[in-house]
Amino acid sequence: MNYMEKYAQWLEKATDDPNLIEELKSIKDDAHEIEERFSCDLEFGTAGLRGVIAAGTFRMNIYTIRRATQGLADYILDEFKNPSVAIAYDSRIKSDVFARDAAAVLAGNGIKVYIYPELMPTPMLSFAVRELKTSAGIVITASHNPSKYNGYKVYGPDGCQMTDEAAGKVYENIQSVDTFEGVKKIDFEQGLSCGMIEFIGQDVCDKFNACVLGSAINPGMAKGAGLRVVYTPLNGTGNKPVRRMLAEIGVEDVFVVPEQENPDGNFPTAPYPNPEFPEAFKCAFALADKVDPDLLLATDPDADRVGIAVKQNGTYRLMTGNEVGCMLIDYILKGRIANGTLPEHPVAIKSIVSTPLADVIGESYGVKIYSVLTGFKWIGDKIARLEAEGKESDFIFGFEESYGYMGGSFVRDKDAVTACMLICEMAAYYKKQGKNLADVMDSLYEKYGYYITKVGNFAFEGLAGMSQMKQLMENLREHPFESLAGRKVLTVSDILKSEKTIVETGEKQAIELPKSNVLYYTLEGDCTAIVRPSGTEPKVKIYITAKAPSAAKANLFADKIVEDVKAKIGV
Repeated sequence: MNYMEKYAQWLEKATDDPNLIEELKSIKDDAHEIEERFSCDLEFGTAGLRGVIAAGTFRMNIYTIRRATQGLADYILDEFKNPSVAIAYDSRIKSDVFARDAAAVLAGNGIKVYIYPELMPTPMLSFAVRELKTSAGIVITASHNPSKYNGYKVYGPDGCQMTDEAAGKVYENIQSVDTFEGVKKIDFEQGLSCGMIEFIGQDVCDKFNACVLGSAINPGMAKGAGLRVVYTPLNGTGNKPVRRMLAEIGVEDVFVVPEQENPDGNFPTAPYPNPEFPEAFKCAFALADKVDPDLLLATDPDADRVGIAVKQNGTYRLMTGNEVGCMLIDYILKGRIANGTLPEHPVAIKSIVSTPLADVIGESYGVKIYSVLTGFKWIGDKIARLEAEGKESDFIFGFEESYGYMGGSFVRDKDAVTACMLICEMAAYYKKQGKNLADVMDSLYEKYGYYITKVGNFAFEGLAGMSQMKQLMENLREHPFESLAGRKVLTVSDILKSEKTIVETGEKQAIELPKSNVLYYTLEGDCTAIVRPSGTEPKVKIYITAKAPSAAKANLFADKIVEDVKAKIGV
C-alpha cells in the first residue's frame, strides 16, 4: 500500500484510541503530514522503537506498539521454551497504556508476562529480567527526550539491550505482521485473572535495593557526614527508589524539588528533561539557593542517567558525565585498594566517545580501562564474557560520557539509582576531608592535565533528515578531514569498515570492535574528534576532546575544533 492507502486504512480501522480518531480526521486535507506519518514505519533496532506520540505508522501509538510486540512474540516463541517477558514503564504520556497493550499481546500469544504495578526505572527492568529469568524485557520510555516522544526498548535474557542479530530477526517478523489483522491480543484484566500476566512483587524491588547497597565502596560513609542534597527526579521514575536509597545509606538532609517530584509526562518545568543541560536544573538551582546543599542530583525520566551540580565560587557548576565518571573511577580504585577488595585483574569499561582522562587515571593505579562502542549493551557484553569465564567479580565500574554509570554487574544497563548512591558516598567521603566534588575534579585536572570534551548535537527531523544524515556520513568517508583547528589528523578509524588508517603513511590496521557507523579521528596534541549518528534520536553527534595545560586553553581549543568540524560538514 502507498501512504494514502495506509492512511485510509487507519481512518477505517484505528478505532481503539479516541485520540487517534480525531487526530486522523484532522489531517485529511494535509498531504504532506499524511506522507510524513505513513510513508514508512518506525524502524526497529537494538534501541527498539522511538518516535513522536501520534497517529501513523511512523509514530508511536498503540498500533505500532502492538505490531512490534507481535513481532517480538513470534521471535520469542521461535527461540525459547516456556517463554516469559518482564515489562516496566516510565512517566511519559501513554507509557502505562503502551506497557499494558504490550503485555496483552504477549499474553495473547501464550507468553507469560511479569509487569511492574507502577512506573519503575529502566535499571530495575534490566534487574527483573535477570532475577525472574525471563526470555526478554520491555521498557516503555524515551529516556531524556522531550515530552512528545515515547519509545519501546527491548532487552535480551542477559538484561542487556537486544543484540543486533536478535533485533534483526524481530524486525523481520514485524514486517510480516498486519497491523490490524495480524496481532493476537487478550484483555489485560483477563490476562491477570488467568495468570498469564502477573505483577512483579516487592521482593524483586527489595533484592534490587540490596544489590545497590552491596555495591558501596565504603559502607556507612554517608552516616554522620551531614551531607545536604537537592534532588530532582524531573517528573520521572527516580523519586521513590533514589530517595529510599539515600535514606538507607544515611543521607538525612534530602530536599526534593517540589515542582518536579511527582510523575508528569508533560515535563512542564523541564521541557527537555536531560540532566546533561543546565536548563533541567533550573528549579533545583532555585531550591538550592534556599537550602545551601553540598550537592545537586537530577535523574532523567527513566532514571538511567544522573547529572550533578556543585556550588563553586558563588555559582553552580554542572559537572560533565566525563568528570563524574573519572571521579568515580578514581574513588572506586582508591577505596578498593585501601580496603583490600580490588580484584587481581580489575575491569573498568568506558565507551569510545568518553574521555581519555579515564584511561590515564586507570593507568596511574595500574588498571587498564577498556573502551567499547557507544551503548551500555557493549559494556554488558564485556561483563557477560567475564561471567562466562567465571570472572564477573572482576568488573568494578562502567560509564559513558552521556551521564550513564554502572556500579555493579547485577544490572546490565545504565543505572542512576546505584550511581546516586555512589556519588553521595563519594561526596560524603570528601566532605569529611573538607572538600566538595568540584575541588576533587580540579585536583584531578591539575594532576593529569585538562581534558575538555565538547559534544555537538545536530538534529535531522523527518524523512528528509534521515537521508541527510546518511549522506553526511558518506561524504566524510569520501573526503576525510586532513586537519582540524590547525592540528593535523594523525589517524582515521572507520568503525563501520573495521579499519584504522595512519594518515602519514596510508597504512591500514584492523579494529577489534563490532561494526558501527562511527568515524574516529586522532589529532596532534592528544586531541580527538568523533562523528556518529545517534542510535536513538534523529541526530548526528560530534565528540571533541582537547587537552591543554589549563582549563581555559583546553576549552578554547575544543571550541575551535567544534567550529571547524561544523564548518566542514555544513551544519
